Amino acid sequence: MRQNISGESPYEPIVGFSRAVRVGQLVHLAGTAPVGAENEDAQGQTRRIFAYAAEALAKAGASFNDVVRTRMYITHAEDWEAVGRVHGEYFAKIRPAATMVVVAKLLNPAWRVEIEMDAVIPGAPASESSSLNK
Repeated sequence: MRQNISGESPYEPIVGFSRAVRVGQLVHLAGTAPVGAENEDAQGQTRRIFAYAAEALAKAGASFNDVVRTRMYITHAEDWEAVGRVHGEYFAKIRPAATMVVVAKLLNPAWRVEIEMDAVIPGAPASESSSLNK
């Protein structure tokens, strides 16, 4: 069964997206931007993203320990190390497959980074009961 997890963005119903989606033991976290941290540097923006990600993963019954893949989009190549260091604070031991890509821009020109994550919840049945849709 499918569980859509809201990030409570007013744009979710307009655009038609969820902050995360859980299907069985898989959790897919949408590209998460540093909303509210526009005046912070790349490191501060990345920390904000990880705060949002922790909340969404928890709602899905997962944690950073379950993350197997990340994708980091940065708008300034020189930010790679600052973003990477924050990523490493959370994932130094877990070490998910990770990609970092420099992009021309994100939706908000003040955003320097956006991150996606995928997680697998060990021990969770591949097909969950309908209680996940509540």
